[in-house]
Amino acid sequence: MSAGVLANVFGPDGLIVIAVVVVVLLFGGSQLPKLARGLGSASHEFKKGMEQGDPDGTKAADAPKDGT
Repeated sequence: MSAGVLANVFGPDGLIVIAVVVVVLLFGGSQLPKLARGLGSASHEFKKGMEQGDPDGTKAADAPKDGT
């Protein structure tokens, strides 16, 4: 059964509900806050790492492309 058939049967909102139910069944209700906290922490660390990789605060897109 392809995703197109499921989308026709349940609609796009129904697919989201099914995905949420599957995640809750796999991880359990008590593990979801830990999972969300871990994802938030990883996002924060990634953004912090991106800022540290660009010490002068300019982006590569802002730099001149002809080397002058």
